[in-house]
Amino acid sequence: MTVLRRIIAIMAIMAVATVALTAQETYRYEVGGGVGMTGYLGDANRSSLLKQPGWTVGGIFRYVIDRRWSLKANLLVANINGKSDGTVYPGGAVYDFSSTLYDAGAQIEFNFFNFGIGSKYMNLKRITPYLTVGLGATLGTPDSGGSAFAVVLPMGVGVKYKLKERLNIGMEFTMRKSFGDRLDGLSDLNGIRHSFAKNTDWYSVLMVSITYEFGKRCKVCHYVD
Repeated sequence: MTVLRRIIAIMAIMAVATVALTAQETYRYEVGGGVGMTGYLGDANRSSLLKQPGWTVGGIFRYVIDRRWSLKANLLVANINGKSDGTVYPGGAVYDFSSTLYDAGAQIEFNFFNFGIGSKYMNLKRITPYLTVGLGATLGTPDSGGSAFAVVLPMGVGVKYKLKERLNIGMEFTMRKSFGDRLDGLSDLNGIRHSFAKNTDWYSVLMVSITYEFGKRCKVCHYVD
């Protein structure tokens, strides 16, 4: 009887584990979109990102490497604005502008916690902060005319929350360093030329997003991460 009880107990444990693994689906991809606010620092604003905020909308595609790491591609359309009142330029000139940006890039994300819902033994968290850094390109179309292209370096922080098994919301703040000085249509206003690395155009993106997961990793394997 003792042996039979042990066999029954082992079979029960295996059944429970199988159900748990079957219920815990993991997915490779996320797709979604978001809206938010932009800020600008440059020739026409050297003091505050919130001085003349703009808007941004965009799409997101994320490849989930595992519970901690993911790769994200984004395509954004944004507006930045600036006015140089308070900054003294030669001849007392005052500059103001509005520019539409078309931003495409990729970022790598590191979650502080194992992100997900499901089995307790994996210590999953429905909410996690994360760090992100990447590389992208931006086309600026200022209202003064013409256009400008620049390589950008996005870096920032964010937080993700899992609403349901396949539905996530997030908020992310990134500063984008522009390796170009004409996204605002302005350059060398003091008559001092800037090098490639020491230009003055930065912009920020604060975005709230919602994403949907798809592409199941594995239905029958005993290791799902």
